[in-house]
Amino acid sequence: MLQDLENNFSELERKILALQKNYKNLTEKLSELSVEHEELKKKYDEERRRNQVLAEEQKNIKLYSAISGNPEHNRLMKNHINRLVKEIDFCIAQLQNSGL
Repeated sequence: MLQDLENNFSELERKILALQKNYKNLTEKLSELSVEHEELKKKYDEERRRNQVLAEEQKNIKLYSAISGNPEHNRLMKNHINRLVKEIDFCIAQLQNSGL
């Protein structure tokens, strides 16, 4: 009877040690993954910003091309001018409504 209790206690102690080891390994892995996650998040943000800059540059290049007379981008230029005219009209309407 006493031997069985000692065996059970030893088995329980062995399982506890194994659980502690697994817990330590998992917490280390979590730390590593957290660091990796932060690095990937920073890279993603940098790439997203870079993509926005490139998209803006591409838009500007098309606009400059349209201004310089490139027939492929005439529609883009017309749309851009129409957008600017609408914005100016909106500003004029706001000024008239404010009484200036």
